[in-house]
Amino acid sequence: MDHVYAHPAASSQEQLLAECQVRRLRRSGPGGQHRNKVETAVELRHRPTGVTAQASERRSQAENRSVALRRLRVKLALKVRGPAGMQQAPSPLWQSRCHQGRIAVSPTHDDFPTILAEALDAITHAEADVRQAAAGLGCTTSQLVGLLNKEPGAMAMVNQWRQARGLPPLQ
Repeated sequence: MDHVYAHPAASSQEQLLAECQVRRLRRSGPGGQHRNKVETAVELRHRPTGVTAQASERRSQAENRSVALRRLRVKLALKVRGPAGMQQAPSPLWQSRCHQGRIAVSPTHDDFPTILAEALDAITHAEADVRQAAAGLGCTTSQLVGLLNKEPGAMAMVNQWRQARGLPPLQ
């Protein structure tokens, strides 16, 4: 029986919130006196992984929760890797976002963290060889590097992996 690994960044908003401890906090920022009296800041802690994200820049708790959830998805994409030795064909989501070697996803789109996680898992499996990972994902190397550049933490992490293996850094 084949089990398909689903990265936590691919979870629905409801699923992800159900797996999170939500804390409401007071933080300074826009809103002045009103802001200082209400708990508009939100911190999410993903219980299965311990990854946390927070947002406090908006005056609305609901808006801050959405921002924190988005940040949590990106952090999960960066920090959580799939099971070792598990090589998969590109997911249906990846295939829908990659046409003729080009990856089409905006860093602000809900699909971005899932696509980023899949790319990082492929690069991990390829032992930081971005060319090999791109071939496995059906995209060009420059498109994969472009995807990594959309999230600075991803590019820095891949360059650390490459340095540890004696490979030159990506630009």
